[in-house]
Amino acid sequence: MKKPPLIFVHGAFCGGWCFDGFRKPFEAAGYATSALDLPGHAAGDPPAKVKARSLGDYAGAVCEAVDAAASPPVLVGHSMGGLVAQLAASRRKVAGMILLAPSPAWGQPVTSPVELAAGLILPATRGPYWLESVEPDWGSVRDYTLNRLPEETARALYARMKPESGRALFEILSWWLDPTLASFVPPLAMLQPSLVVSGGADQVHSTTTVTVTAQRLAAQLRVVAPLSHWMMDEPEAPALADLCLEWLGRL
Repeated sequence: MKKPPLIFVHGAFCGGWCFDGFRKPFEAAGYATSALDLPGHAAGDPPAKVKARSLGDYAGAVCEAVDAAASPPVLVGHSMGGLVAQLAASRRKVAGMILLAPSPAWGQPVTSPVELAAGLILPATRGPYWLESVEPDWGSVRDYTLNRLPEETARALYARMKPESGRALFEILSWWLDPTLASFVPPLAMLQPSLVVSGGADQVHSTTTVTVTAQRLAAQLRVVAPLSHWMMDEPEAPALADLCLEWLGRL
């Protein structure tokens, strides 16, 4: 059976580059892969280009990539990209989804102190941040996202990060205040075979929160105890790729 192409969808403040190393085992296994830059996230894009971008804009870009694929692809989304992948899968036919530490959808409460604080810090410190582009904060990134990587590696990754759309962050973090329901995932996304992976040490999207996502999608859930949020480059990344490849082999 022909293997489906894989489209990798990055999270907030990143670009397709965050999958550079993680894609290699899939390509070695014979999968065609691509990792798009969501609108405003390409290397040369100025900060203003991401301003006012919505999750719907991001999902639209993924839909265009799906349309251009040779056959229905599997969407591999990380963090915010995991939520964007679900939105795209509700609009297009895909072969499946692999969601790595996906952001929660509309209507899904978060469950950990760090997650709860994330929804309060931006409005408390930035005011109407949904009108702005938001710069990544080294302290938060180091403590919660790149916390299991060596300092030199973390610094190099942080240097590649870009501002994120405050609107997109608002649609995720303050969904109950969003009249557009931008992060609402229609039931069609639940029809896709899906694998959801949680890092047992992830503080950005806790295992309890990710478990609710897996239950909502009727997806297979795998919790990998040592992993934190930036699981694509952590020491267990090869084992994570093997886990995903095993699941792909059963499609």
